[in-house]
Amino acid sequence: MHSSLIPLRQRRGDATGRGAVTPRPSTRRLLRSQRHEPGSRYRPSCRRQDHLRPGAGVLHRRRHLPAALVETACHGNLLRARRPLLPSDALHGEEALGSAGRFARALGPNLRPGPIAACRPLSYARLMKAEIISIGTELLLGEIIDTNSAYIASRLPALGIDVYYQHTVGDNLSRAIEVLRRARDNNDVVITTGGLGPTEDDLTREAIAAVLGEDVHLDPELAEGLRQRSLRQGTPFLERTLKQAWLIPSARPITNARGSAPGWWVERDGKVIIAMPGPPGEMTRMWEEEVAPELLKRSDGAVLVTRTLKTTGMGEPLVDETLSQLLKSNNPSIGIYARPDGVHVRMGAKAPTQDEARRLIDEMEVRIRELLGIAVWGTDNETFMSTVGEMLAQRGLTLAVMESCTGGLLSDEITNVPGSSRYFRGGIVSYATEVKELMGVDPAVIARHGVISNETAAAMAAAVRDRLLADIGIGITGVAGPESQEGKPVGEVHIAIDGGGKLADQSLTFTFGQGREQIKRRAATQATMLLRRALLASEGAAS
Repeated sequence: MHSSLIPLRQRRGDATGRGAVTPRPSTRRLLRSQRHEPGSRYRPSCRRQDHLRPGAGVLHRRRHLPAALVETACHGNLLRARRPLLPSDALHGEEALGSAGRFARALGPNLRPGPIAACRPLSYARLMKAEIISIGTELLLGEIIDTNSAYIASRLPALGIDVYYQHTVGDNLSRAIEVLRRARDNNDVVITTGGLGPTEDDLTREAIAAVLGEDVHLDPELAEGLRQRSLRQGTPFLERTLKQAWLIPSARPITNARGSAPGWWVERDGKVIIAMPGPPGEMTRMWEEEVAPELLKRSDGAVLVTRTLKTTGMGEPLVDETLSQLLKSNNPSIGIYARPDGVHVRMGAKAPTQDEARRLIDEMEVRIRELLGIAVWGTDNETFMSTVGEMLAQRGLTLAVMESCTGGLLSDEITNVPGSSRYFRGGIVSYATEVKELMGVDPAVIARHGVISNETAAAMAAAVRDRLLADIGIGITGVAGPESQEGKPVGEVHIAIDGGGKLADQSLTFTFGQGREQIKRRAATQATMLLRRALLASEGAAS
């Protein structure tokens, strides 16, 4: 089947499109594509989007034409017809023409009927821009951690929506109005969480109404639903609850399957405001069942796919230097971030489809792995322990740990991985010196070197490996603070691995800062990193 490359142009003449084409000087190069055969690859060029002027068939971006089409023309991408164009290919409405019809419809009177049906852009459309606003004074004061914004932000890229800003605002009407108005002016989609309850300080509805200049009214169906819900639960109905039945003319309710407060879907002037409740259980259910499917319909086919490679053993400057040439890439784009479990390399690719975006990501991942080698230990939601656990399981090795300053945190991280019983024998929290000795640590080692030493950590690893009949033992001892111990500073931690002849024995000293909890967490993470290195080293020796 032939396919034709067609310019967007203004036609004059009859409805069949056989009239003369009258190009303006500014679009002469674009219209040269008429002289190319179907299937040929002509790419129009222009330095700036402003060179595409009204009246020439392609409208100025700020006038009527969607940004997607202007970008398609300016960046050298083509419109391709799915079949040879026929005289009957007149405009038949948005429904028949899909995205091309929507573009043509935007041209209005500047585009006359002609053979432009069944067109689609070869490249992705402009991604919609979004801002997330969390509403609640308790969030500003740090009394509650805002998990809603992270949840929403992680899911928007797959819907073809870029997140540009996140804001938190307290229960103050004037400030909420200010933030909402600015967000709506600068974005296609504004998503709010919180402030939908029945109390006086739940002000999200009032703020949205004020931004749009609309009055709230009581929706009878929503009000009756609230009364019936109260009746089913056997609780007295309070008139103040009716606030949750408010709507404005531009809003429709979003079903809340887990709570009493419906959300709002507000749409006007091509902009969308989505208001969801603050409780995470209610918000996530509403998002998955109501909001995400609706947003997906409006994404114009453009998607953003992300993937994160997680590394260890290389600092952020070294990773940056190693990937310096790849960091110049625009699609996929690459970012580097320091995290507690190492340096993360995040890739983001934009494309018309998920498959095409994933292909771009796959190709870039291969190049990054070639440069970083074994420093890459996992991707996306993988935890360090899950990857190390899989290495143990594949080798048929078992593990036991004896912890002091970490208080069982390492055992907790190990058992957080489903299926860890395949390789984890158990753990002992030997916080007191007497417990260490009871579990098989030689008292002479403690007396000679002290509780906080490499020697004691090694003795702990050997003892727990022997007691729990494991192939590998790990021992951790140190000072978590807030006070020093045995003359050792806060943050000094000793970690040892007893490989039982299957891995090389190790005993190392580390100094961690940032407080008691961070010291414990970093010590547990470092123990896992040491185990991974030992497993990789044994694999290399075996080969």
